[in-house]
Amino acid sequence: MGLANLVPGISGGTMLLAVGIYPRFIEAVADTTRLRLRLQPLLLLAVVAVAGGLAILLLAGTLRDLVVHQRWLMYSAFIGLTLGGAPLVWRLAQPAKRSFRAGTAGGFAAMAALAIAQSGPASEGLSGSGPVLLAVAGSAGAAAMILPGLSGAYLLLVLGQYEAILGAVDLLFQGLRGLDAADLLEAGAVLLPVLIGIAVGATVISNAVRFALRRFRQATLGVLLGLLLGAVVGLWPFEASPPGVLQLGSAVVLAAAGFVLTWGMGRLGRVPTKTAT
Repeated sequence: MGLANLVPGISGGTMLLAVGIYPRFIEAVADTTRLRLRLQPLLLLAVVAVAGGLAILLLAGTLRDLVVHQRWLMYSAFIGLTLGGAPLVWRLAQPAKRSFRAGTAGGFAAMAALAIAQSGPASEGLSGSGPVLLAVAGSAGAAAMILPGLSGAYLLLVLGQYEAILGAVDLLFQGLRGLDAADLLEAGAVLLPVLIGIAVGATVISNAVRFALRRFRQATLGVLLGLLLGAVVGLWPFEASPPGVLQLGSAVVLAAAGFVLTWGMGRLGRVPTKTAT
């Protein structure tokens, strides 16, 4: 889940669903945020948080550099990784009803509009992000941990905070390695609002998604699928001149490989998911 939340196009929630622990994770987060503390849910959250946190801390800088300097390669793969989650959400909604289709259309329109509005390049460095926007970005990350099919890293790209937050995580890692107080303070100024946003977002979203899935399951799954499909609008990999035949072919291959990877992960969770629902 930690790696998934670093990569635009992959949902941390989808990874949890794929390995069959998503229902337990939702219940654990919702119960803990309402102070219903029990040992097994707390252990589950601790294991996921520690493993995910280590992945983010160790690999944030590497993935950030790849996104910045190898855009067309990474975004081609991201398109496939994003679309690979669609069959998973579709399967959960069967038999699909009218509310599912309406939710899909609404989710797609909202995500596509957001992607087009924020189509400019993300800001570089740590000083271009205010605490309110960083907190919103943290809430987006929490949403990705809770909602299968919704990529927190992609939402950070849309909000223009992807490079800033991953740069701060990498700076925190460097500061811890070198015991550099200046680096730790600079990273903390960025990451503290993000952590506050994650805490608030996880509290609200975990309880909201449990309520929505119980009361409005078809519409909720439709919105998730729409968000997933609409995310591709903002992932066009070529910024300037039209791609050549070789580059376009390579992009298609990368997208296909990403699709197979995410789709394969979703297949792993097929039996546990149906049992849980």
